[in-house]
Amino acid sequence: MFVIGLTGSLGMGKSTTARLFAEAGVPVHDADAVVHRLYDGEAVAAIEAAFPGTTAAGRVDRNWLAARVLNDAGALQRLEAIVHPLVQEAERRLLAEDAARGEQVAVLDIPLLYETGADQRVDAVVVVSAPPEVQQARVLERPGMTLDKLESVLAKQMPDAEKRRRADFVVDSSRGLEAARAQVRAILDAVATMPKRRR
Repeated sequence: MFVIGLTGSLGMGKSTTARLFAEAGVPVHDADAVVHRLYDGEAVAAIEAAFPGTTAAGRVDRNWLAARVLNDAGALQRLEAIVHPLVQEAERRLLAEDAARGEQVAVLDIPLLYETGADQRVDAVVVVSAPPEVQQARVLERPGMTLDKLESVLAKQMPDAEKRRRADFVVDSSRGLEAARAQVRAILDAVATMPKRRR
């Protein structure tokens, strides 16, 4: 089975592109959704032990946890050391289920794909991109979002230009839904004959 890693910065259209892969019949696994499930179950005890007072009623309180790790690089590393292995284990289980069902292609939707080294676990990377002014306009439409918040998020991510440079495929999401759908179809055609490169 060929595994595609899907990524893109905030406001680039990654979620829409993930939906287009799903519409094309490809299983899509959302790393953020996996983390949310872990925060409601498997990761709770370890996170409470590392960050006392960040859980309540058997689940992680995301706001409390964010307040603890947001501006503390050491705390963030400790959190990632707990969460990343669990995410990867869930990822392996999901991909094994896909392979057992005879799926030819699967997508791992990972916002920080390059930043976390997840590009080593996929056969090709698709980066969703749009011009900066399109990105900014989309993000500022979101409730509670400001230019400062956007800049703070982007400062923690690999620059879009570097992601595009390293990508196997780039989906330009600024040209409308039909254009994006055509780009997704072209990628699926291309990966059908590409060699796998996972390590």
